[in-house]
Amino acid sequence: MVSSENFIYFFTICGFFIGLIFSVLNFSEPENILFYTLEITLVFYLIIHVAVMNFFDFERVGRFVFNKQDHEQIGDYFISELESREKVIDGLLSSLDIMNQQYEKIMKGSPEINESHSQKAA
Repeated sequence: MVSSENFIYFFTICGFFIGLIFSVLNFSEPENILFYTLEITLVFYLIIHVAVMNFFDFERVGRFVFNKQDHEQIGDYFISELESREKVIDGLLSSLDIMNQQYEKIMKGSPEINESHSQKAA
């Protein structure tokens, strides 16, 4: 099977040569020859793009280019990793909050903390 790019290249070159032959046969001024050659080449280029759009099977190619199952599995993996890391960070933040509360109690001279230190020593 020939790829769509090869069809586009082939028909663009065909359009160029057909435009060149038509222009040389019908016009004598170089500006007209150049203008009509480029115009006919552009028309062939656009026509082949329309033909490729209508007859090329994008769904089949799309499955090879974008495999939905693989992307969903990768996405699920990343989501589970993010959830587990979120839990770890939440645990760290809660332990930091507890440590900050204990530090504030120590700095204020709360007797509860001092008693617990003395009980641990005894």
